[in-house]
Amino acid sequence: MKRILVVQHVESEGLGIIGALVRQEGYRTDFLRVYRNERIPRRMDGYSALIVLGGPMGVYEDEAYPFIRDEVGLIKSVLRERIPVLGICLGAQLLARAAGADVYRGKKKEIGWYDVELTGDASSDRLFTGLPERFTVFQWHGDTFDVPAGAGRLSSSKLFPNQVIRVGPSAYGIQFHLEVTEDMIKEWLIVNREELKSLKSVDPEKIIKDGHENIRALHGYGRTVISRFLRLIG
Repeated sequence: MKRILVVQHVESEGLGIIGALVRQEGYRTDFLRVYRNERIPRRMDGYSALIVLGGPMGVYEDEAYPFIRDEVGLIKSVLRERIPVLGICLGAQLLARAAGADVYRGKKKEIGWYDVELTGDASSDRLFTGLPERFTVFQWHGDTFDVPAGAGRLSSSKLFPNQVIRVGPSAYGIQFHLEVTEDMIKEWLIVNREELKSLKSVDPEKIIKDGHENIRALHGYGRTVISRFLRLIG
């Protein structure tokens, strides 16, 4: 059975709908839980793909979070070996850094339901071809990144121009969250309530209400993208 290594930074940010899709395709997932101080390996020996999940820390905070350097090193080795990588939110930022791009704070936090638009390059991409040119996704981030040299930009939003990047043949960084469930969103609103207190523009009740309206479509897009990513492993 092929194995996928999953790097999880905080307990509340798990695989979401990705877990069922992985099992459906017959893959095994091994979790590396950074919040339990589990060490990042230097190489991906024995694994067929890498999934790096989100988290509240910034890639530029490697002095406070030394594991960030180890993750960047691991992703660099994975890129050299052309092993499929999926980075979500913080994972996308780590992929960008590993590929040589800058990661930094954005001008404003993007939390809630926002529209993203696909670029022309997405129309021929193996993961995003056939998706609507514009659709609504769930966001929770304040950081952003530049597009690495030689990489492709596949999606953008009004506030953050770089939402999805493709690095090489099989490494993808997705800034938004296709994996979330309504229960995950509710948990994030509780876990991060202190952060939300300082953001007058973020209305938790509206986020939950908008979730009822958008979650089914989001899961449709998510299943399409994730299923296609898993086929890259084969």
